[in-house]
Amino acid sequence: MQQVQYTGFFYNCRINETRLNNCFNVYLEGLLPTGGYGVDFSQPSEDVSAGVSLVAKKILEHGVTSFCPTLVTSPPAVYHKVLPQIKVQNGGRHGAGVLGFHLEGPFISAEKKGAHPQQYLRTFQSGGLRDLMEAYGSLNNVSMVTLAPELAYSQSVVRELCQRGITVSLGHSVANLSQAEEAVQHGASFITHLFNAMLPFHHRDPGIVGLLTSDQIPAGRTVYYGMIADGIHTNPAALRIAHRAHPSGLVLVTDAITAMGLPPGHHTLGQQVIEIQGLHAYVAGCSVEEALEAASLHPAQLLSISHKKGNLDYGSDADLVLLDDDLIVRATYISGEEVWRKGS
Repeated sequence: MQQVQYTGFFYNCRINETRLNNCFNVYLEGLLPTGGYGVDFSQPSEDVSAGVSLVAKKILEHGVTSFCPTLVTSPPAVYHKVLPQIKVQNGGRHGAGVLGFHLEGPFISAEKKGAHPQQYLRTFQSGGLRDLMEAYGSLNNVSMVTLAPELAYSQSVVRELCQRGITVSLGHSVANLSQAEEAVQHGASFITHLFNAMLPFHHRDPGIVGLLTSDQIPAGRTVYYGMIADGIHTNPAALRIAHRAHPSGLVLVTDAITAMGLPPGHHTLGQQVIEIQGLHAYVAGCSVEEALEAASLHPAQLLSISHKKGNLDYGSDADLVLLDDDLIVRATYISGEEVWRKGS
């Protein structure tokens, strides 16, 4: 029995001992989705919890047992309205558990903003709790924050968040390697979608990518990195390079947004409208066992919850998924209870 998590969604699976090809098809529903099934977590409403509950219920069929809803860069009013409505909660027949929010922005680089609206980007003015509270209103039920470590005062913010038990991720950034290393030394432990929205690797200064082989990581610490393994965000060759350089840090993530589970067309991503034309996702360069660990154990370790998620040790949550020999989800279990079965 082996545990699996699609980037923040924890579950276990039994697999055939025979290894499949190094490139196999999967559908990733990610540790950090921004929405799905027509629900956009970054769109304020009077009942945000209903949208999160819908997504949580639907993703059971993909073997997801817990996840971190993501809010992308938004105006303060959105954070102030959305964050108080969603609480950390266990999963069950009602849906996958909520591990806490991932706040991706607004403290990111304008040069590497990607799909984030520039008018809502912010910088740190004082480098402490005040900046965070002005933007977010509250840090309750927040599990992760993505920020750009080159921003002035960012290091004190990294320390403040880590002291509160919140995972700090580096992303949407033009940071050089020294700035990234300093952030890790202050507590940062994750890289948001490696290679995307950051400076490209350069032999004189590899930037954030250089953290995978840096000799400045504090002893006993691991830097984890997310990869969108859809063959579009990241070329399979780049994924193989990263995995071979630092296999124990790989966390499979997805680009799952409001359009997940819906037909191609126009959908929202936070405050913007995007067009979906359909993609095929796959993982290249990992064995089945390595890919499953990247979707289960590693994310649990990243979020400091591997004492209960990401494994089937005595005392851990009995969250698991039953897969067939083709890695198709047949049943999903949370706390030992079957919460979804294919065809039923």
